[in-house]
Amino acid sequence: MKAWRAALLGFDARRQPWRIDDGMLVVQHGRILELGPYAELAARHPGLDVVDWRGLTLAPGFIDPHVHFPQIDLIGSPGPGLLPWLQRYTFPLEARFADPAVAADAAGFFVDELLRNGVTTAMAWGSSHPVSVDALLREAQARRLRMIAGKCLMDREVPEAVRDHSQRGLEDTDALIRRWHDVDRLGIAITPRFVPSCSASQLGGAAELARAHPDVWVQTHAAENREELALVRRLHPQARSYLDVYDAVGLLRPRSVLAHCIHIDDQDRRRLAQTGAAVAVCPSSNLFLGSGVFDFDAARRSGFAWALASDVGAGTSLSPFHTMLDAWKLARLGAGAMEAAELWWRHTAGAARAIDLGGLIGNLAPGLEADFIALDDRATPLLARRTAAAASLDEWLAAMIVLADDRAIRHTVVLGEVARLRCAG
Repeated sequence: MKAWRAALLGFDARRQPWRIDDGMLVVQHGRILELGPYAELAARHPGLDVVDWRGLTLAPGFIDPHVHFPQIDLIGSPGPGLLPWLQRYTFPLEARFADPAVAADAAGFFVDELLRNGVTTAMAWGSSHPVSVDALLREAQARRLRMIAGKCLMDREVPEAVRDHSQRGLEDTDALIRRWHDVDRLGIAITPRFVPSCSASQLGGAAELARAHPDVWVQTHAAENREELALVRRLHPQARSYLDVYDAVGLLRPRSVLAHCIHIDDQDRRRLAQTGAAVAVCPSSNLFLGSGVFDFDAARRSGFAWALASDVGAGTSLSPFHTMLDAWKLARLGAGAMEAAELWWRHTAGAARAIDLGGLIGNLAPGLEADFIALDDRATPLLARRTAAAASLDEWLAAMIVLADDRAIRHTVVLGEVARLRCAG
């Protein structure tokens, strides 16, 4: 049993934030045993060694439900839009991940960067090569990080170096499921890249694999870019919409996470809600590639689950603060303004719910896994000045979203143990 003394931050059942200024968090066997005011808990646990982190705020670790692990090395690569960006940068880079040494090197750096930014759970994409997923999951396992990952399925309209044959790609995915799924804190996602890169047989095979393994995840892209939509209409003229292609084969289901979903209509939104599929909203990459603006208001009305995600490398930072701020700005343009508390919830407890792990991670509550971060609201002079002047918890959350970055993550704790970075700096 171990304990920490610090301010505590979490969310109640109504998604409202709460804060205990002088709190205590008790962890046993990697899970939160109890939490509350320090004076009360210290009296119940006399003699327990307590780590004194006063001056810091313990908060749930962030969850990133859509991030491309190989693309850590192409952040900031300019392109006129999604499709040319993929051809010019993404596919050539991902081709290198057939080399286990390249994949292992990138995996170590990628996990370091997640931890540096306070991300304790990620739903990540490998390349089309199974060795890329092996490398990432080995690294996550060594750090005890909760990681869901999958190899890209793409058997057409992509360069030969990243193309897989339909049946071989499905067999590779099945082997990854048997090798890694539900081992320690790891999971596998069946990962068709997007409709234009997958033949009908590959999409159908992915759905069959999902039915055979109902507890694995599905991750893909949908309705991100207007040129992409036009291509899908040409390839599938019988489909009512982009999402209808996935729906027709059975890929909309609980534990399906579709990135973007910018250019969808209310019928699509109803199907997302009816099927239990969730959306990973990627404001930074949508801005960077000029893809469009997610309709936050329509998403709320429809009731489907959605969460905020970095989408690195089209996304420009692994920092959840950066992602939340970009979402805030886009919402202010008229697509459904959001308060700071909702933004934060969509990257923690709301993200856990979206990926069907709400009873396990994403908040500070008894019984949940002890993944949390220690926030320093004095990490920079301007941040310290602004948070000190905050008149309410909502103002404090807003100031952190606007002004904080990885410097505000003093510690990242995974299953009750402080995570150590492998690379200095």
